[in-house]
Amino acid sequence: MPSLARKGRGAVTNPGVRYESTRTEAWDDGWGTLAAEFAEMPPLPTTLTRDHAKSALSWNDSPDIGFDRSLNPYRGCEHGCVYCYARPAHAYVGMSPGLDFETRLMFKPNLPELLEKELSKPGYEPKPVALGANTDPYQPVERTLGITRRTLEVLEKFGHPVTIVTKGAGVVRDIDILQRLAARNLVHVCLSVTTLDMKLARVMEPRAASPLKRLGAITELAKAGIPVGVLAAPMIPGLNDAEMERILEASARAGATRAGYVLLRLPLEIKAMFEAWLAEHHPERAARVLALVRETRGGQLYDSRFGARQTGTGPYAELLAQRFKLALRRFGLDGRGYTGRGVQNSFSASLDCTQFKVPGAMAARQLELL
Repeated sequence: MPSLARKGRGAVTNPGVRYESTRTEAWDDGWGTLAAEFAEMPPLPTTLTRDHAKSALSWNDSPDIGFDRSLNPYRGCEHGCVYCYARPAHAYVGMSPGLDFETRLMFKPNLPELLEKELSKPGYEPKPVALGANTDPYQPVERTLGITRRTLEVLEKFGHPVTIVTKGAGVVRDIDILQRLAARNLVHVCLSVTTLDMKLARVMEPRAASPLKRLGAITELAKAGIPVGVLAAPMIPGLNDAEMERILEASARAGATRAGYVLLRLPLEIKAMFEAWLAEHHPERAARVLALVRETRGGQLYDSRFGARQTGTGPYAELLAQRFKLALRRFGLDGRGYTGRGVQNSFSASLDCTQFKVPGAMAARQLELL
């Protein structure tokens, strides 16, 4: 299959939808015309489709995830990160986890209104909600659609705690809301920084904010008094894992006070997609990277077991974990702040769930007494 690599896009393939009973395969007539046709393909535009969502909150009971509910304003993500664990979810709506995932996006314009109704239901128990757990809430389309901002406005009105993980520097446009939430201990923000290598970032996550812009976002958030951390993820053995300490140090200097990391995850179609991407962009490293990934996954390219899927197993994975623990202490990313810059700990022990209140509920109850 010829490469489908396009400028500004991450995936170099567009595998079929796993739920379909039929699939198509490219066929060459022996004259090399197929490769020529693919080489001459124009850039892929981004298309938007309205998603008529029936509910706002998504629930999970995974024992190795620190939240049980999440909000996702968008399906698919234009950032185009080739390794994204959310890609296989695009098959649920009949689209490919490959190029479709980053070019055929779906948006939920009624998410804030649905959220308000769900939070107003009798018996709702507030706990921190993860905003953008599946796809990035600050991907480029948020600039014009503003669904994430309107969602934050609803959460603020209800006094509901929220956590945010993003690669989008656009998060700083909502500093006004985030600052008010932070003053009430209702928000944590985490910037995902995968690499400081601009060239690698360009081909691995082509439409995400540059590493320097993400570090700049950390600085702006920290200066505004908003608790901010860094997620060094994913760590890819033999490709970017050597950068872990540099990423954590740069983030600490920028103002981050907490950190986390995740080992590369390759569920379902992503295994073959990642192999094709390596062959396209890093052929000299491909065999070594894949061998190291298998070393951390019990000889396979992926291990989906709870507790192991985030960090892997074996000597290489254990070494990565030890390096991370040492870096936390060295750069003050365990909540104490980076001593080299005097950054104070802006994180509380946990977000406050006691401020949750349905707007107007007290007035309504008083009227019932009349």
